[in-house]
Amino acid sequence: MGHAPLEGFRALDLTDERGFLCGRILADLGVDVIKVEPPGGDSSRRIGPFFRDLPEPEKSLFWFVYNANKRGITLRMESADGREIFENLLRGSHFVLESFPPGYLDSIGLGYEELSRVNPTVILTSITPFGQTGPHSRHKTSDIVEMAACGLMVLCGDPDRPPVRISFPQACLHGAAEAAAQTMIAHYYREISGLGQWVDVSIQQAAMLSTFNSFWFWELEGVNLKRAGAWRTGLTSGVLQRQIWPCKDGYVNMPIYGGLLGTRTNRLLVEWMEREGMADDFVRAIDWENLDMGRLSQEIWNQIEERMERFFMTHTKEELYLQALKMNIMIYPVSTPKDIAENEQLEHRQFWMEMEHPELGVTLPFPGPVVRASLTPMAVKRRAPLIGEHNEEVYTELGFSRQDLVLLKETGVI
Repeated sequence: MGHAPLEGFRALDLTDERGFLCGRILADLGVDVIKVEPPGGDSSRRIGPFFRDLPEPEKSLFWFVYNANKRGITLRMESADGREIFENLLRGSHFVLESFPPGYLDSIGLGYEELSRVNPTVILTSITPFGQTGPHSRHKTSDIVEMAACGLMVLCGDPDRPPVRISFPQACLHGAAEAAAQTMIAHYYREISGLGQWVDVSIQQAAMLSTFNSFWFWELEGVNLKRAGAWRTGLTSGVLQRQIWPCKDGYVNMPIYGGLLGTRTNRLLVEWMEREGMADDFVRAIDWENLDMGRLSQEIWNQIEERMERFFMTHTKEELYLQALKMNIMIYPVSTPKDIAENEQLEHRQFWMEMEHPELGVTLPFPGPVVRASLTPMAVKRRAPLIGEHNEEVYTELGFSRQDLVLLKETGVI
């Protein structure tokens, strides 16, 4: 078994919650990611949920997940001594990740020009709500603002209520994942050219990628998609079609398509309903092969859905899923967090792992790398760092003595 694909490279991670995932992805790829926090710890350590509901900086589960596999140091980069130390770190690093407001690094003398002067091959990746330039570049945002700005919220929610966002913050994850991908592209270019560069990531633009499927409905059908709750519009002439169906113990997803694909699934579902005595003359009489989905009225759709919903309510989502697999019917369970934790496919691929937290006296289940590579395996080898946990380890690598570190701590530099 070989080494991780990016073993031997180092990144300085200056990001807050907007960019944590970028550093986590690089760390899983084998990069030595050093999370740099201000003395006293990063403000994102106050983001919950918390271990055993104790809101303490060293017990944020959010911090645990997105900063695993990283080493951690404290450094006040705004001070003259801190800036000098950072530049020393930079000389042996290959990536710098940051999510400060545009212009902040310049204001403390660590903008891209200065970084590239110190280390001409360094790649600086900046993750901001709207990018480094433009009329909105200095706007402050939150996840709900970013999700609204990218256009996804107009598609989410019930039609008779205001738009909603996905409950757990998503926009920054789109931005950070895109940042990791673009950082790798810049790294590839550096490998063949020897040149570093500045990667400018806009969270708004990254999150907009999640809306691209809606654009084609206008191009192909002349339809602007709108939010429709558990239903969907655009597949027919404006009628609402149910996508999410309640069942005995939760929900399943099943779109009612037309054409050859839908015909097969719909006919098989009616045969299943027939065997269980739940198909009446109305559904038995439907000619699925010749049914024009684009011309059905809302009334007919409602009648079809009413009968299918009654059928789904007689089964659990597992029963529906297992039988659908046997019959090649497109029915998928809507998984809860508990379902994901107990998913046999994820268990088979050893996605979940155990991470020791000796300072808490426990071992916690933990998501591992999402990619398996036969020759360059990825791995999660360390839990997220405590505040300043690796100060001595990292700074002694730079030549500082223990007495130097005591003085730096006393003066508030680390």
